[in-house]
Amino acid sequence: SEQEIGRVLRTSFGLARLRRKKVTSVDKANVLTTGRFWREIANRVAVDYPDVTLEHILVDSAAMYLIRRPASFDVMVTENMFGDILTDEASVLAGSMGMLPSASLGSHSNSLGGVQGLYEPIHGTALYTPEVVGTGRANPIAAILSAALMLRYSLALPVVADAIEQAVESILDAGYRTSDIAGPGTEVVVTDRMGELIAAEITRVASSLQDPRITAPTVA
Repeated sequence: SEQEIGRVLRTSFGLARLRRKKVTSVDKANVLTTGRFWREIANRVAVDYPDVTLEHILVDSAAMYLIRRPASFDVMVTENMFGDILTDEASVLAGSMGMLPSASLGSHSNSLGGVQGLYEPIHGTALYTPEVVGTGRANPIAAILSAALMLRYSLALPVVADAIEQAVESILDAGYRTSDIAGPGTEVVVTDRMGELIAAEITRVASSLQDPRITAPTVA
């Protein structure tokens, strides 16, 4: 419906204001009537966000440019089917779906100054097959980064979210990998060990931030 499309678009513009202030609206307006309808609503919503740049791109081109120049995008907004395909494609850039968090955000604010949301790894439970469970091969990073998204958008604690994301980046820069993203010159670790490494790094990062909202995790 027009109301629901508008809600999704307004959410994307709101997120863009927290980032690089650019929204890329993905549609198929050259073929589908629904795509033209989507684009029309996007243009109307954009008027209320003069500080955010809006660009339109056809889904075919979006799929190509997401691989060729991913850094050119900030916030991408599209309908569910296109979004489902593009997010799976984007996992290739990170090396594995086990690296990507996801957030389903509502439009209502909560008492903490954030928005209602549901957070989970982009793969859901799809990667936790009987062959993987109990082997130590599962990648916990998507779940950890999903927690960072929750802290950023629902709990309104961006500094804490930054600490978690920085910790993950530091551990990856140090060469530690789970088996799904391992390569030459990296050290393969099991699920529990990756979690322990990241938790210890969060402790280190948190202690340097001097922020009373951060309680460093205890690593046994």
